Amino acid sequence: MTDTQTTQLTHLRHLIDLERQEERRLHLDIIQAMPLVQRVAKGYCWYPLQVTKQGYGIGERPFVVVTREGEEAHQFRAGTSVNLFTTQADARAPQRSGVIQYVKKDRMKIILGGDEHPGWLQRGGVGVDLMFDERTYIEMDKAMQRLEGARGDRTAELRDVIMGSRPAESRPVAAEAVAHLTALNDSQREAVREILGASHLSLIHGPPGTGKTTTLVAAVGELVKTENSILFCAPSNSAADLVTLRMAEQGIRVVRTGNISRVEEDVMAHTLEVQVARHPDTKQVKKLRQEAAGLRKKAGKLRGRDKGMTYAEAGRLSGWARQLEDHLLGYILDAADVVVCTLVGAASSILGDRSFQTCIIDEAAQALEPASWIPIIRSNRVVLAGDPFQLPPTVKSKAAQREGFGVTLLEKALAIHGRNALLDVQYRMNERIMGFSNDYFYDGKLRAGAGIAQRTLPGVSLQESVVFIDTAGTGFEEKLHPQFKSRYNDGELDLLTEHLLLLKGSIPPEDELPRIAVISPYREQVVRAEDRIDELPALQDLDITINTVDGFQGRERAVVYLSLVRSNTRSEIGFLSDYRRMNVALTRAKLQLVVIGDSATIGNDPFFAGFLAYVERQGTYQTAWEYMS
Repeated sequence: MTDTQTTQLTHLRHLIDLERQEERRLHLDIIQAMPLVQRVAKGYCWYPLQVTKQGYGIGERPFVVVTREGEEAHQFRAGTSVNLFTTQADARAPQRSGVIQYVKKDRMKIILGGDEHPGWLQRGGVGVDLMFDERTYIEMDKAMQRLEGARGDRTAELRDVIMGSRPAESRPVAAEAVAHLTALNDSQREAVREILGASHLSLIHGPPGTGKTTTLVAAVGELVKTENSILFCAPSNSAADLVTLRMAEQGIRVVRTGNISRVEEDVMAHTLEVQVARHPDTKQVKKLRQEAAGLRKKAGKLRGRDKGMTYAEAGRLSGWARQLEDHLLGYILDAADVVVCTLVGAASSILGDRSFQTCIIDEAAQALEPASWIPIIRSNRVVLAGDPFQLPPTVKSKAAQREGFGVTLLEKALAIHGRNALLDVQYRMNERIMGFSNDYFYDGKLRAGAGIAQRTLPGVSLQESVVFIDTAGTGFEEKLHPQFKSRYNDGELDLLTEHLLLLKGSIPPEDELPRIAVISPYREQVVRAEDRIDELPALQDLDITINTVDGFQGRERAVVYLSLVRSNTRSEIGFLSDYRRMNVALTRAKLQLVVIGDSATIGNDPFFAGFLAYVERQGTYQTAWEYMS
């Protein structure tokens, strides 16, 4: 390993520690300091809860399923560490740590620490708190240590290739080898060829709507013909769930390990837990454990040598159960074509010392670099796929951000190797919606697929598929919520609902109403948009999704409204200056994009000045006065 690499890895460990310290501070100083009522209101706590189910899962680990009333926004996600607690004054050991296996709306499944369920579960007063989770940081730091210590093995070789101290090798793959993939376009087939031929590293650049996941699933379908150990990872549980379903649809034998974000049966059926539960030998595991539990209960009533012998027999039965379950886990994982998990999930003890021929990391441009190395050190070669011009990973520490923690391994690899397979046909947006982002981010290399370029809403011209409604001079200034410190703009919501009503009125009765999204960079604007739209009976029959820009990455709708919010006399645009976030916002719409903002505030920024000029040339530029009576 070179001195430069040693310095880089040491620096990454420093950044991991900065981020860990900041998240610990946020949790201890802010979240845990809140009273219970405030934690609930902020979405850091569910209370009170109903315990609807309890039992034991893989490894005889206890679990509970809890429900709450209401579906308010919250901060809980699959894989998050939590603290299950009771407010019962006389409860013994009133707290128990756990990890969320899945959460959906008002329901959550938690895998608990310890061997047994708390005795107070069914006595009321139960809640669950969000906890600070060190595991991610521990696993990232372990991966860095492994990289630092690697000498003369495949991990060292991959490290040296990816970090640029030795060349990446590949072998030529004939075009005929992928010619049968007729569902793919030319650039997608070229990407599959790149993956099949690479000995160390493949870089797949997939801009919005270009079918990146489709391409990766097709590549997996080719790889499984010659490999029996593929690891497919993504930064989030939702992305891992999605690709699990996509591969299963193609007949690929897939096992999803770790936590899940979707609880529908079609995802659950592919989880390791469910596949183990459905195996006939699981009945024998349960029988052995029940017998062991019975013996332990009996031993508690005995004395002397009989007591010790009975406990020993219980231990022997439990050992058999563990051995049989370990055999089942190994059998199911060995039989799978692909194991799917999150990046941190690749460190799970369930995978043991298992290694993989190929590791594919999807959405690599959203992953912290140390997290990306976790699955790589299990693998012989790696595919990094994503778009460095969409949302970057979240970094909480400003110091870590300044020192480069937000720069991903994909970005570094692209800068070092200077090559990638670019997917250049997008199937989401018409050419006007695509145009600005295509020119600004992708050097004009993208083109719309057949039948996509000039699609519009009924009765809407191609030019009207990109609309900017300018609030300059109206007095619609931004405001800051005093409690949540998030910005909002009620005037923009007035315009948005007016445009929605006009849109609905313009759709002929015989045509299907389009699916619509309302998005904003600011959470408070999203909350107020939800309330405003709920209050309008005329909009209730529209299919409207409302979310932040970050929450809408990877999704699309026929019509998208983007409320920029910022309007002030200082031309301050805050994190609107994160152009990658804006790229996501501007590329979600298929048929019409409506942007509402104040040109006087945003127009001094070069990115938005370019966008406004683009709308004047290629779209429809309106003023808010056209909607004000």
